[in-house]
Amino acid sequence: MRAVRFSETGGPEVLQVVDVDLPLPKAGEVLIRHQAIGINFIDTYFRSGLYPARLPSGLGSEGVGVVEALGEGVTRFKLGDVAAYAGGSPRSYAEFAICAADRAVLVPLGLGPQIAAAAFLKGMTTEMLLHRCYAVQPGQTILVHAAAGGVGQIMVQWAKALGVEVIATVGTEAKAAKVRALGADHVILYREQDVAAEVRRITGGQGVPVAYDSVGKDTFEGTLASLAKRGMFVSYGNASGLPPPLTTQQLARGGSLYITRPGLFDYVATTEELDASAATLFAMLASGKVKVEVGQTYPLAEAARAHVDLESRATTGASLLIP
Repeated sequence: MRAVRFSETGGPEVLQVVDVDLPLPKAGEVLIRHQAIGINFIDTYFRSGLYPARLPSGLGSEGVGVVEALGEGVTRFKLGDVAAYAGGSPRSYAEFAICAADRAVLVPLGLGPQIAAAAFLKGMTTEMLLHRCYAVQPGQTILVHAAAGGVGQIMVQWAKALGVEVIATVGTEAKAAKVRALGADHVILYREQDVAAEVRRITGGQGVPVAYDSVGKDTFEGTLASLAKRGMFVSYGNASGLPPPLTTQQLARGGSLYITRPGLFDYVATTEELDASAATLFAMLASGKVKVEVGQTYPLAEAARAHVDLESRATTGASLLIP
């Protein structure tokens, strides 16, 4: 099969498409023939060396496809089922992948593989952020950075479905128009406007009870200054680089603030948690309250170009590799 590998960390050019042996499932595993592969910003962290990888390495953490073979003892799936998975060792940038059966879920009939791949990891991340990391309540006002991105677009719609007022930040006017169409109540161009000042203006000086920041270094100070007393800073990504160091005194001066750096897989650590999160996501998609945009698709051979586009902020919505 064809698979993307890299033998050294660096820019997108280190990604190579090579021929490797087709893996076979062991007991408790399934072999999935990919129909669509999710591209996530965390993939660029492993490729660049920001996060450690054992070299040479595969890449990618999620995929959707047809179950082609079952390992001994697998009863959770049957041949021909469409399954989605996320997490585990980097390997999804490939035509096939092995996955532990208890770490994959059955994709509902009627949900196409590209939409499932675009929604699965990003949608479960949104479910975790809005329901379990911080349980937002109707009538609250929240701050969502990178609102035109894959997670951001889902979060804006999901939050509105929960009766929440959304302040969204984006980098361009085109992206501002996109998130307004998704229901964002207020949009801030974070490169041109003072985010904290705008948030204070919108909230009558109070700030927001929770802010979701996947940008990192470029937005960190503004996010911290946007929080209400006892507010929660949810830092879940580093698209612009790692945030600066934070002291407990900064949290105290801001008004007894909280900060968390959640990882999805700590919230779906068991099969039961995984199934519950996926079921909530699939129900939200079925309701029509959240629609997922496949913004860009790339052939497997163009994984490097996909990373160039992602890191240059040239993408909107979800990006997929199609084997």
